[in-house]
Amino acid sequence: MRSFAMEIRVLFFGVLKDLVGSRGEPLNLPEGATLSDVLEHYAARIPKLRDFASSIAISVNQEYAALDTRLNADDEVALLPPVSGGGARASIVREAIDTEGVLRAIKRPEDGAAVVFEGVVRNNTRGRQTRFLEYEAYETMALQEMERLCERALAQFSIREARIIHRLGHMEIGETSVLIVVASAHRGAAFEACRWLIDTLKKTVPIWKKEYFRDGAVWADGEPFPGEIRGLESSHTEKPASK
Repeated sequence: MRSFAMEIRVLFFGVLKDLVGSRGEPLNLPEGATLSDVLEHYAARIPKLRDFASSIAISVNQEYAALDTRLNADDEVALLPPVSGGGARASIVREAIDTEGVLRAIKRPEDGAAVVFEGVVRNNTRGRQTRFLEYEAYETMALQEMERLCERALAQFSIREARIIHRLGHMEIGETSVLIVVASAHRGAAFEACRWLIDTLKKTVPIWKKEYFRDGAVWADGEPFPGEIRGLESSHTEKPASK
């Protein structure tokens, strides 16, 4: 019989958080335990979780991991339900963004302005020729943050509606990586809200960009997180990548 010799931290998101009844909790495990042991522990405790077993993702210390991954004391494990594709106003996609379709869907007869921002993959960075880009994200958190940004924009600016769509994965030169559409009665509010949305997204939403060149690849330099996110003890921490 193995002794319980280490403690990890387990986090839950979305519907899994509701099933467990907690955002996170410590879990004691024997040495040599794997992610499969974690999943089995919660499936035994909450049988309904087995309905999600084939579709959830698991991360260890904020990196996706396989079920046979061995765990160490103080690891942070997150159980992640399927990403829904977004809420009413925010979406994450892996296919080409249909700007015209989104614009048609958002416009209403009462709107006097519809402002569109497209972040587009360019062919150079600081004099180096870019071949392509890859984007990745902490998806559940990124969706939540983008949805929150839209809600804040609706509260702060005189606009009727806002949408944010961000693409992940491989992107070629000229493709759209992020789309923001804002509709309002007047153009001034729409322009202000759109600018605020993209500037704030780049500083607060956990999405990262890797740039591929002919002579190698690098993660794009990021903008510092705002002070209220970094906290006083991490004032030099920077966001790993930028749009």
